[in-house]
Amino acid sequence: MLSDVMQAVRLTGAIYFDVNARTPWVAETPPMSSICAEVMPAFEHVIAFHIMLDGWCWAQLADESEPAVRLEAGDAIIFPAGDGHFMSSEKGKRGTPDYTLYYRPRNRALPFVLKQVGGEGEPARFVCGYLGCDARPYNPVIEGLPRMMYVRRSGDESDLTLELLRLAVAETANPKPGGETILSKLSELMFLQALRKHMEELPAESRGWIAALRDRHVGEALRLMHSRPAENWTLDALAREVGMSRSVFADRFAQIMGTPAMQYLSAWRLQLAARLLERPNVSIAQAAAEVGYGSEAAFNRAFKKQVGAPPGAWRRERAPAVTA
Repeated sequence: MLSDVMQAVRLTGAIYFDVNARTPWVAETPPMSSICAEVMPAFEHVIAFHIMLDGWCWAQLADESEPAVRLEAGDAIIFPAGDGHFMSSEKGKRGTPDYTLYYRPRNRALPFVLKQVGGEGEPARFVCGYLGCDARPYNPVIEGLPRMMYVRRSGDESDLTLELLRLAVAETANPKPGGETILSKLSELMFLQALRKHMEELPAESRGWIAALRDRHVGEALRLMHSRPAENWTLDALAREVGMSRSVFADRFAQIMGTPAMQYLSAWRLQLAARLLERPNVSIAQAAAEVGYGSEAAFNRAFKKQVGAPPGAWRRERAPAVTA
């Protein structure tokens, strides 16, 4: 389910910077809302991330509401809400964002290579990138994540991802076809691995979509809704499928997810429909039927209520961004 949600919200990665720094150094990143249009113009929401390849540094939210974390080689730091943040060789050391760095190049491949950042001391190397995704009609993942996710290097999978990143970034000195795409897919893989690790480490009392995947009954209900979204699901039908009474299932789903089951199903159907509307050969009526709406009028009402615009207007608004 994690993979199909990432596909439905169009998760797309890009490695923007390959940074070679020497102490003392500092790199301050502005909030993603202020650079989203420049770095990931096709997306409403942007997640920033950094992966240490060599050396170490400190990372912290710009508002300093949470303690700084120390990153070692192989570690990653992710900012799911797109908050401003800073990284430095000296704990708490701040800088000033350089907005001229943030743009999508038209005549060359990413990443930008930044050399000789900082002073003449101990070296460090890291890559910086972004993950773009949809925020509307519905993105169930982002809401349940912390503002800062520290991902410690561990296990064969993360080691493999790191080594592949090293190889792909090394190609930037002598660019080869497909290098930017490889880095994009590796950053998406890194994020999925981070989500899986986050899910495994959540306390038993946790709530939200990620936590719900671990619950035997609610997780199974989510699997059913995702695998058969157009089916005429009711609370009774879902409860029967997962082996619970209607009332107990309804209470458990709402308690863990924070939203009623039928409300979640409606929002998920609209997200799937939004992806279908990106295809020029799919009509509004076809998109509605594909996700389980019996009438185009009912679909139009539900879509406008959730998104703030009817599906036709949404499609026209999205067309330039999707093409880009």
